[in-house]
Amino acid sequence: MFQELRNQYKEFIYESFQVEETPEQYTVTYHYCMNELSFFPQIVVEKEQITNQNIDRDFLNYLFFQYGLFDLMNYYKLTCSPKIIIRPMKISKEQCEFFKKVLYHGLGEYFYKNGITLSYQEFVEFEVEATKEYSKREIDGDFSGNLIPVGGGKDSIVTLELLKEYRPDNKVFMLERNLYPKNQAGYDSIQMAGYQEEDIIIFKNNLDLKLLELNKKGYLNGHIPFSACLSMASFLMAYLTNKKYIVLSNEASANEGNVQGMNINHQYSKSYEYERDFREYTKKYLTEKIEYFSLLRCLNEYEIVQEFLKHKKYLRIFRSCNVGTKENVWCNHCSKCLYVYIMLYPHLTTAEMKQVFSNEMLDDASLEEIFKALVLEDVDKPFECVGEKKEINYSLQKAVELKKDHLPYLLEKYNEYPHPKISSEEIEHYFNHQHFIPIEYLKLVRRSL
Repeated sequence: MFQELRNQYKEFIYESFQVEETPEQYTVTYHYCMNELSFFPQIVVEKEQITNQNIDRDFLNYLFFQYGLFDLMNYYKLTCSPKIIIRPMKISKEQCEFFKKVLYHGLGEYFYKNGITLSYQEFVEFEVEATKEYSKREIDGDFSGNLIPVGGGKDSIVTLELLKEYRPDNKVFMLERNLYPKNQAGYDSIQMAGYQEEDIIIFKNNLDLKLLELNKKGYLNGHIPFSACLSMASFLMAYLTNKKYIVLSNEASANEGNVQGMNINHQYSKSYEYERDFREYTKKYLTEKIEYFSLLRCLNEYEIVQEFLKHKKYLRIFRSCNVGTKENVWCNHCSKCLYVYIMLYPHLTTAEMKQVFSNEMLDDASLEEIFKALVLEDVDKPFECVGEKKEINYSLQKAVELKKDHLPYLLEKYNEYPHPKISSEEIEHYFNHQHFIPIEYLKLVRRSL
């Protein structure tokens, strides 16, 4: 099916984008096409959120155009066409190379699950047919404070708490998509952290519903690097709200891949490599006044859990389960639920665990295959945002010590598996020096630790 679609749809075209401005909002309509197929997704930005009084119209249009380069991934993946044509505005060969890399590595899981084996060289060719060009220039205005993307999981909650002393100059950012339910956990976390409705910056992304129809007909589907789309959306909104820093909550563990012997990472667009590339891209082609970094990049998942548990008021409201998003619940059956359960288990009472999860997941024999994928070195890691295996093994090591007289089913099985003895020094005193955290923010993290 892949080869058939790739032969049939030889060109994916970013045809145009149209900006409609009213007193209330900006509505940007994108046009992508492949042969007889056309897509018209939209983004909407409410003007009541905008605080920048020195908006450069040309620069804003260029940011709208740039978002279209990221968003096209949603539609490109239907056919994986061998050529992408850019028509609205001109970009350089170096910019094309940036987007090719984001596509290739960001779609690694999609390739793997669809049985696609393409080298980087043969994957896709970019062709720029546009003549209109934006020349980078100095952007007016002072930029200060933080824009904090919030998803409702433990990581963004830790960032909210670490930056609480900056609250008067913080805004929280959420991307809303029409095909997905409201992120209730995100809103609950924001409210619990003391922010008001006016502190929330919303970016609305209305995907073309034709996507669903084509998926049902057998067109290709799979994971895209959503956090890459989020990075550009947050950059655009940081410009409109005069925020200097976009403060992510991606940790060191996001750098680890999922498949043995292959460079495939479900979290590629949360990795240090992507963060570095995006920072370099925005500084060179957009503006140096806005800086994108992850506050938690110096930490591992185990340390982030310790930070999170200093604020137990969030236990009943935080969520990380993608399966249960619609109902705002933990499904108690997926790899993400089991992972979070394991990381919390040694540190919470039975009553506190029940406050989060409805099942005793380590006593659920049906989860054994997922459990193996999380802990065994010779089994591929689940395609989910989970920590490194050594962190998970360390947490289980502590759990076995704690419950040695009465082990639940999966801990009994764990004792039968080959697993390394991991030192506390390696996990509890970890520090990743590959980060872009400004020194004043790094001091906050060190002080809290």
